[in-house]
Formats: sequence, structure tokens, C-alpha cells
Amino acid sequence: MKYDLVVIGGGPSGMMAALRAGELGARVLLVEKNDRLGVKLLMTGNGRCNLTNSELERRKVIDKFGKNGRFLFSSYFRFDNNAVVEFFENQGVKTKVERGGRVFPESDLGADVLSALIECLKKSKVEIKTDMSVKEIVKKENRIEEIVFVNGETVVADHFIIATGGKSYPGSGSSGDGYDFAKKLGHTITPLMPALTPIILEERFIPDLEGLALKNVEVSVFQNNKKIDSRFGEALFTGNGLSGPIILDLSRTIGQALAQKIGKIVIKIDFKPALNLPQLDLWIQEDFKKGQNKMVKNILDGLLPQRIIPIFISQSEINPEKKVNSITKEERKKLLLLLKEFTLTVGRLVGFEKAIVTSGGVSLREIDPKTMRSKIVDNLSFAGEVLDLDGPTGGYNLQACFCTGRSAGENVIAHT
Repeated sequence: MKYDLVVIGGGPSGMMAALRAGELGARVLLVEKNDRLGVKLLMTGNGRCNLTNSELERRKVIDKFGKNGRFLFSSYFRFDNNAVVEFFENQGVKTKVERGGRVFPESDLGADVLSALIECLKKSKVEIKTDMSVKEIVKKENRIEEIVFVNGETVVADHFIIATGGKSYPGSGSSGDGYDFAKKLGHTITPLMPALTPIILEERFIPDLEGLALKNVEVSVFQNNKKIDSRFGEALFTGNGLSGPIILDLSRTIGQALAQKIGKIVIKIDFKPALNLPQLDLWIQEDFKKGQNKMVKNILDGLLPQRIIPIFISQSEINPEKKVNSITKEERKKLLLLLKEFTLTVGRLVGFEKAIVTSGGVSLREIDPKTMRSKIVDNLSFAGEVLDLDGPTGGYNLQACFCTGRSAGENVIAHT
């Protein structure tokens, strides 16, 4: 049997591409190498599935993807965050907006999102085959002729979409196959790096802070003493480093800096970003007046989480048993500086095994942004994370999957 379209990859972009093409009347086959669809989708947002972001200004959404964001203009403007919410609401998935504009299903169940997509696939009469690993994509001249599967089966179609995801969370099946297929078909793959991933720090005391959550802090990244990026929000100490929303968002910058291999990369935590040094100094002096007979180790709990205070005092080289009324001006300045610039040394990123998305991928220069069609292979399109396109946490990456997938599925039909 010959299909109008074969979609390789049963993640969010692949499902969206397949259901949209089927909705428009195409005979579609969706193939997935896992034993079920949407494995990684169920992992997003800690199982709650952060669908999209409620940001009202379209330009701001595009800007979240950096210099490659402009590639999204056409597909996003046709299927933006409001359209994504409307799509799922129409399938019975009520949504809610949380801090930072994150949109979740009201039920807090990613399974509801997956069920809605699968139901749409059925309505669109999309044929689904799971446990199907692609061995080879056979191309003749500028067209794909057939796909050969590991089990020996072959399939032919007028058009093909590669929506295989990235390399992040390989346990979900995202092993980077799509990059190999694209490269063999003549496409350029920009360097791959883990993005939205925890970082590993070099300080020996880090294990003592495991599980410590930091709120309303500013974390800045420095390379060769030059500030290259910063974020405000929440972070979390792990057994060997840092994670949490702002760390994940900074990990791309950190990864790029590490790849340059030019000098040391450090991060500086500002525990009181709302206060400048003179304001913070007045605050500390006021605290010191109130507790002048206390030991310094017992006076900082109004400024810092209890667990980090011993490390903080050790870094300041002040005797923890010293009475507050004996603290010198120079020692107070040391504490001030630590509160504003608690410095930690970056070792490396955790890697693809815990990265939420992949940075890098199929070069956007070789893809038509209006249709997602390849400029190199006549009957090939791409969608989702396999593209050189990644954004911050907050629903942006799933939004990109949905809109590029929909665009790819829609434009296959427009050209067949």
C-alpha cells in the first residue's frame, strides 16, 4: 500500500503533523519505534505536560528562541499559543495558567493531553504502527523512494516527515536517529548540545546542600570575569550541582561557553537581588544591632537558608563563634559580597540523559520556514526538536513542536 504521507516519530510534533494531514484528507502512516506514542510527552512538566505559554506578545515568544526564533514566524503565527489551548480545549482538555505563564491541563495529567492527540489521530484515520525502527531511508536523486525498517518491512509514500525528536532523555527513545537520517539525505547538522539540563559544580561542599531550594535569587554566568547571561527565579541544589528553572534556562549559555574552552566559567548567586549593596549593608547593620550579643553563625537566618549558613561563614573566613558586636567593617563587607556574589565553579553540564531538549539539529537554512519542507530533498519535511530550534522552560519547546508539526502536515497536502 502506498501512502500520501509517512511520519517518522510519534512525539508531539509527529502526532500533530500526522493528524493535521489526515484531517485534510491524506492517507497517513505514523510510525514510532517505542511500543507506544508520546513517551517523552508524558515526561514533560514532571508528568503534568506544560503545553505552551500564555505570553500575549507573539514577538516575545519568538525572541525566546534566540537568533533562530525568526524561523518560527510563519508556523507560530498560524498556530500560536492561543490556538494550541483552543485545540486541546476542543478535545475536552481544560487548561490552566500557572506562574510564569505556564499552561497545564487542569487535571495535571499529561496523559490527558496524549489521549486527546491519539483520539484526533483516530478521527483523522491515521494508521499507527509502533515498535517500528527505521533502518534506512532510501533516496534516489532528489526524492525518497522508500523506508526500510529493522524488521525488514518497507513502506512507500509520496511524502515523508522526520519528527524523531532530539537526543535528550534517551530512555524515552530520543536517541538522535533523525540526525543520522537527515545527514545521510544531504542535510547539515549543527553541533548538538544538551539544553535545559542541570549543571555540575566543582566545589566539594555541594553534596552538603543537596535538596536545598533557592527562591527569588539571581544567578549570573561569567566567562573570563565577563558576565554573559543571568536569570531571576528559583534554583535547586542537587548532589553534585544545581538544577531548577533558572539553571535549566542558563544551561544553553553555559554549554556554549564551555564548548569555546576559553577560560573558567563561574556562576554567581545574588541572594538579595532586590537590594543594592548600600541597602543590604543597612539591613545587615540593623540585624547586627538587634542581635549584637549573638554569635555570627546565629544571626544570618533572616538572610539565608539555614543549611547554607555554615558554608557561607566558612567562605567568609569569619570565626562562627565570634560575637556580632565584634565583627569588623571589613568582615561585614565580606558577608555583603558573599550575599551578592556567592561564586561557584562550573564543571560541566549533566548531559543528554537529563536534558529536557537538544540544542542544535537540522540546519534551518535548509528548511522552508513556511512549509517545513526540505530544500534538498523534494518530498521530505521536518518538524519538532530534530530542528536546530530550542527555547527556555515554560512550554515554549512544546509550542514549537505543535506549530512546526501542524505546518508540516498541512503543507504536505498543499503540495500533493
